[in-house]
This record gives sequence, structure tokens and C-alpha cells, in this order.
Amino acid sequence: MTLLLNCYKEIGLVFGNIILLCQFHKYYGVDINLKVLHKTQKIVRYKHPDNNVYYGIVEGDEIIQLSSSFNEVINDELKFDGTKVKYTEVKILEPVIPSKIINFGWTYAAHAKETGGLENLNEPFLFLKPQSSIIPDQGEIILPPKELTNQVELEGEVALVIGKRGKNIKEEEALDYVFGCTIFNDVTARDLTQKDPQFTRGKGFDTFGPLGPCIVKGIDPTNLRIVTTLNGQVVQDGNTNQMTFSIPFLISWISKVMTLEPGDILATGSPSGSCPMKSGDTVEVEVEHIGKLCNYVK
Repeated sequence: MTLLLNCYKEIGLVFGNIILLCQFHKYYGVDINLKVLHKTQKIVRYKHPDNNVYYGIVEGDEIIQLSSSFNEVINDELKFDGTKVKYTEVKILEPVIPSKIINFGWTYAAHAKETGGLENLNEPFLFLKPQSSIIPDQGEIILPPKELTNQVELEGEVALVIGKRGKNIKEEEALDYVFGCTIFNDVTARDLTQKDPQFTRGKGFDTFGPLGPCIVKGIDPTNLRIVTTLNGQVVQDGNTNQMTFSIPFLISWISKVMTLEPGDILATGSPSGSCPMKSGDTVEVEVEHIGKLCNYVK
């Protein structure tokens, strides 16, 4: 750790490429209610061995622990008490518990074609997933009984985490409402989505929404490579720059339908290569600049 002192009697605590700002007081010492000066690279939510849940900033193989809520994190109202923990010593949780998980379907033409969807949509195709679908990195995707579905497939996606409340957002201001990006696997019972008039049942099973492992700030969501592997074999390889609707347009469009709240997830759709999974499989969705979301099929 390095200390920096500026002319305003503010001290910068330097941890690698992260600078945390605190105030020096003549009589009271250092105020450790800190602000992040640098764009945070990776933020995780995790369960500490003391059984408390914290947010933290990933730096190498360690986590800079923040005794703060999600609202404090998105507003950079970070409280740092000097604690750091090893990444391998904690349980990584879902990075956020959203009020809603908004999904956009068929945003990649090739994926729409392979799944029998609409390739030339005039406006986005929309569906929601319940909170109960969310599982964290390293969590288990539980296959429903075969009498309910015989074809459960993976769909690796980039997901946006909303950072502030918004309604009727202008397209040119849309990215200002994004706190950061994470990874989502839109697990799908394909046989059900192909026969039901809407997607709720085929998309809504418990554990059908792997999310994580972190939220990354300061990256461009419109140009991110997505690579999904099944048991080590690449099955999806796409980029958000191939989407038929732009991400700013999607944010603006959905905000005219429903109010976006801090922590809401916007899953931006899957590139081509969706394929069935079976019990015993390992599925990994890797997005450049974010990391890898790994889950096990049971």
C-alpha cells in the first residue's frame, strides 16, 4: 500500500491500480469514509468466514473489503477499515439481488435463426426471470424432472447492472444509468419455449439464471467478446457489437415500459451456439474484461 497526500489534506491509499481517498483531520486523524478515485475494476459480493456478507474490490488474489451496502457501493460511499481477505477464503455470492431480471431475446440474428425465433424484429423481444432463478458462480444448475422438460440449453450473455433509477431515458444518456457489467447464463428449457405462447415457464425454473462472478465498472458494454464452453469445448463465440439492437437503444426502450431501479439486471441476449446440457456437465461463460462464470449441471 502507498500513501499520497494532496494540497487539500486528502490522503490517497493506493492498492495497485485503485486509489481510495480519505480526509486528514488535524485533531481526529484520518477519516476512513473513502471515495474511489479510479474506476473500480472488479466488485464482488461475498460471504466472509465470519458469516457476514460484504462487497469488496478485487485486487490480484485478494479482496479489499468494504463494509458497505450495494447502495453505498453504487454511490461510491465506501467505508474501508483496512481489511483484506484472500479470494479463495470466501464464498463468492451473486453480485446483486435485483428487483427484476429483464431479458432481451433474439438480439443476435444467428441465434434467432438457430432457435426458430424472429430474425428481423422491428422492436426488442422481452421477457422476465424471477429472483429465484439466480445462482452464483460455482453454483449448481438443477435440471427439472424429465416429465417437465427434456431439452435444457445454455445461453451465455453480457448483463448490465443498473446504477440509478430511470424512466423514459434518452438513448444518448442510457449508458449513464449503467453501474457496470457482469455475466449471465440464460438457461432455457428450449422444448418449452418453442411450444408455449410465452417464455415464462421455459426460462423461469429455479437455478436457471447463473449470474456473476463480479461487476466490472468502466468498460464499454457495446464491444465485449463472449465465449461459452461446455466441458471445455467452445460452443459460443460472439461479440456484443453483433447485436441487432444497440445497448443504449435497449436501455432507452425498456425504460419507457418500466422504471429501472438500482441493481436491476438487463441481460442483453445470447449469440449463436446455444446447445443442450446434461447432468454432470460444466458450463463456463467468459466475457473479456469481466472474467468467467462457471456452473455445474446437476
